[in-house]
Amino acid sequence: MPDAGGGDTTTHNTDVVIIGAGPVGLFAVFELGLLGLHAHVVDILDRPGGQCAELYPEKVILDIPSRLKITGQELTNDLMAQIAVFKPEFHFQEIAVNIEKRENGRWLLTTDVGTRIEAAVVLIAGGGGSFTPKKPKLERLDEFEGKSLFYAVRKKEQFRGKNVLIAGGGDSALDWAVNLQDVAAGMTLVHRRNEFRGMQATVDQMYGLVKAGKINLEIADILRVNGEAGQIRSVTLKSAEKGEYDAPCDTLLPFYGLTMKLGPIAEWGIHLDDKDRIPVSTETFETAVPGIYCIGDMCAYPGKLKLILSGFHEAALMAHACFHHARPNQKLRFEHTTSSSNLQEKLGVAG
Repeated sequence: MPDAGGGDTTTHNTDVVIIGAGPVGLFAVFELGLLGLHAHVVDILDRPGGQCAELYPEKVILDIPSRLKITGQELTNDLMAQIAVFKPEFHFQEIAVNIEKRENGRWLLTTDVGTRIEAAVVLIAGGGGSFTPKKPKLERLDEFEGKSLFYAVRKKEQFRGKNVLIAGGGDSALDWAVNLQDVAAGMTLVHRRNEFRGMQATVDQMYGLVKAGKINLEIADILRVNGEAGQIRSVTLKSAEKGEYDAPCDTLLPFYGLTMKLGPIAEWGIHLDDKDRIPVSTETFETAVPGIYCIGDMCAYPGKLKLILSGFHEAALMAHACFHHARPNQKLRFEHTTSSSNLQEKLGVAG
């Protein structure tokens, strides 16, 4: 069962501890499980899925093999169902703050709430690191956060019938202005200039909806948020043409991007390149520190592509390489799921 956060004094023992419960970290659980390796997974979020769950749970991903389209949440749900047979243990709302090498050659990972996990292998699959939204420099934001001000859209239906004001000029602001306008009672998009950083196709779509009267576009700066008891009633804007004026709304979505931080990983003595990524061997995906591996967006090697499908490939190679750390006295036998009765039995499909 997932640990909701809070830690304990028990030292958990496992084969591999994975930092990051995004798609690549979840698929690593599967690849490790095929080899008989058990995993604990630590993630700062309160649920699995990483950026897929946090940033685009209802947006469509189009480059997952065999899936014509799949949302971030659907992908997460499918990966969780796929790994359920291996019974991974999750520690959500926890940050890995320290790792140390024990005298027995294994690693001891400690989280910010005191959870201790001993493992033969540490796998970093934390995407770009811990990410937090860039907040507008406005007063009283904390009064409205989580009530009528949100930095992410997790369920589209949450905004049905709302009078929504979206602030920003990048992909997230444009995408959600387009995708929420059909359920919102009103949609206003605010950006400080009439130039946008998003994909041109989405920019064109947004302008089409403005022309059709379905999105109200305001080229202005946000001065303050107005409301009481956690409920926004309007946002005060300022533009060269109109001066100061209030834009009525009951929901504010500021999409100014994310700040990505490596967090404690940067203090662990693991070599980082000039882009704060972790160089790895493309044969094993091991870092310069024996027993610590890295896959997904955080790893670096020549020709690296930041794609989920690339991370899946990396997970497979990593699992086979780290088997020897976790089970040094066992021989690794390569098997295909299509023909191995042993693997089919593990997956519950033996027939």
